[in-house]
Amino acid sequence: MTTETERLRERVAAELLRARDRTVRLTEAVDEGDLVAQHSPLMSPLVWDLAHVGNQEELWLVRDVGGREPVRRDIDELYDAFKHARRDRRALPLLNAAEARRYVAQVRDKALDVLDHARLDQGRRLVADGFAFGMIVQHEQQHDETMLATHQLRSGPPVLSAPPPPAPATPVTGEVLVPGGTFTMGTDTEVWALDNERPAHQVFVPSFHIDRAAVTNADYAAFMDAGGYDDPRWWSSPGWNHRQEAGLVAPAHWRRDGQGWAATTFGRTEPIVPDEPVVHVGFHEASAYATWAGKRLPTEAEWEKAARWDPATGRSRRYPWGDESPSPQHANLGQLHLRPAAAGAFPAGASPLGVHQLIGDVWEWTSSDFHGYPGFAAFPYREYSEVFFGPDYKVLRGGSFGTDRSAVRGTFRNWDYPIRRQIFTGFRCARDA
Repeated sequence: MTTETERLRERVAAELLRARDRTVRLTEAVDEGDLVAQHSPLMSPLVWDLAHVGNQEELWLVRDVGGREPVRRDIDELYDAFKHARRDRRALPLLNAAEARRYVAQVRDKALDVLDHARLDQGRRLVADGFAFGMIVQHEQQHDETMLATHQLRSGPPVLSAPPPPAPATPVTGEVLVPGGTFTMGTDTEVWALDNERPAHQVFVPSFHIDRAAVTNADYAAFMDAGGYDDPRWWSSPGWNHRQEAGLVAPAHWRRDGQGWAATTFGRTEPIVPDEPVVHVGFHEASAYATWAGKRLPTEAEWEKAARWDPATGRSRRYPWGDESPSPQHANLGQLHLRPAAAGAFPAGASPLGVHQLIGDVWEWTSSDFHGYPGFAAFPYREYSEVFFGPDYKVLRGGSFGTDRSAVRGTFRNWDYPIRRQIFTGFRCARDA
């Protein structure tokens, strides 16, 4: 008879394989020149990400959980993300493509052997319920999304392809009222949740309205056509300074196409799709649009209440649609499509209040700085979350079309500098009731 522990082992092994299959697709899609190139100072060479995911797997699963001898202790510093800025990694004595592939394969063999023998049902917190393995699955999928963003920044002919997302099944416009009251934010029960998602705690949120869908290309083009980038009234002081210094005039990868706009997506330049969410905008641009529209960005608590709170039961769900894990009917995730889906494409993923596509499509900027929750405790290391707490980073929620289902949920928190646009970022607006 299959035990719960054996089923967990099978699930972990399947998730590790799924992540590695995606890593292989992303790194084998380009030749070795593109693999070792620095496509942007904002991003690492793809070959660094490839070896880095192997190095993290070695550190946590092979050495820590398994207690095994190091595979390549000599490369630890090269692949420590805190030792070298992304712009400097191309100059390091990195493993070449063949060496990196051999290394990650060797580490994976040892990690799977550790999985076969690890006690997942008791003992150390790091190992209980397969947490360390789940952390490594999420880490690799997060770097896969990072590598996908690097693909978006590379020049040359397209090398990635995917079918288009589904067409809208229902019209989605306007906003909904989220009643004021207390809800449970964060989690104590999601076994693979990371430290910044914990602990669960009660938060009072006053009544507010939130858009049923993310701001679309057409919406954003109207802001641009109205002179939004040229009018400091709509921008915060830091936002206006950045807009001028960076010469921002449109979302990243947009250019004029006759009387309209076109966008370059993974090497293909096509007219923008009016009802798809705008992507590759920074926090300052999102805030300026919201002010122009007479609204604002939601707080992180507002976003999570809109995504998780069920007015019929008063409890917080794992996802907007319920507690079951995401399927292709719920959300645009996992690089199944290479762009956001139009509003209304995933009616099965709507929240009880009728808010659509809160998971997948585009990471959504919130107005909140990144801080720990009351009672936060770093686990298993401070560098995952705690060192980033403070006013320098803004919280993003919901995941994108490049986020894997293992690396997003209703409690998942992402963060970045307000000026960042290379990630798959968009937004929706809110306003006070």
